[in-house]
Amino acid sequence: MRVSRRLQDDDVQACAAGIMSTGRRVLLLVAIAAAVVAATMLWRSISKPAPEAPATPPAASVPGKPNTAAAPPEPAIKHPLEGLAAAPLAAADIGTALADLLGRKALVSFFQLDEFPRRFVATVDNLGRSYAPPMLWPIHPTAGRFTVEERDGGPVISADNSLRYMPLVLLAEAVDTAGAVDLYIRLYPLLQQAYEELGYPKRYFNDRLIEVIDLLLVTPDAAYPMKVRLTEVKGSVPSVRPWVRYELADPALESLSAGQKILLRVGPVNQRRLKAKLAGMRQELLKRVAPR
Repeated sequence: MRVSRRLQDDDVQACAAGIMSTGRRVLLLVAIAAAVVAATMLWRSISKPAPEAPATPPAASVPGKPNTAAAPPEPAIKHPLEGLAAAPLAAADIGTALADLLGRKALVSFFQLDEFPRRFVATVDNLGRSYAPPMLWPIHPTAGRFTVEERDGGPVISADNSLRYMPLVLLAEAVDTAGAVDLYIRLYPLLQQAYEELGYPKRYFNDRLIEVIDLLLVTPDAAYPMKVRLTEVKGSVPSVRPWVRYELADPALESLSAGQKILLRVGPVNQRRLKAKLAGMRQELLKRVAPR
């Protein structure tokens, strides 16, 4: 009996130990699961972006108090054109209209018609700046090379260089000024669109045109022959077109705009004739400005 009871007691203890061992495993699993859940919730709370704060309504403006955050006013139009809606020109008709004004031969010889509105506004704008890339001009670059003569004081612009520009100057003088402005007004919607696409969405191209004409008209007179110098090119590769590297030796003249320097390079006679044509164009343009 004692042996049997002892065996029973041993079985109970073993069973109890097994139960305790199983319970510990269960508790351990529960603890691990709780830890995983807690860690997951903590991670979500950390990684989840904080809720946005409600937008604060703008403060009511106080009468009489200036609004410092207001956008700057758009530039006022100084020279608004009238009659723009009369007969606007389509892009496909630009070549025909220019041929009617200039003649077919002159059109083919001097002008580049691809993307003409963009070329025109870009060139006008660049003539008032430090550089006017020839690749954007609406006309073909002048044939021949820029020529210089060697003098005791250094190279100067050759007197014969002005002959290169004579055909274009003669064409400009022959163009009917009123007819040219008529065509300009018919082209203006395309020109204004091209000017805005160039990066000036709030500017009026006719104002820029007159501004550049005024700048060209005040191009200073210079002593001829004008001294020039070659710009320095660093590197071991020689320049294959050194004649395009000349700049005016006088720093004051070299600091002028691209259009003003072109007027100096064409020579004094051509400069006077082109200025006279520009003055006539400006006068005709002002006749077409809408009254205020």
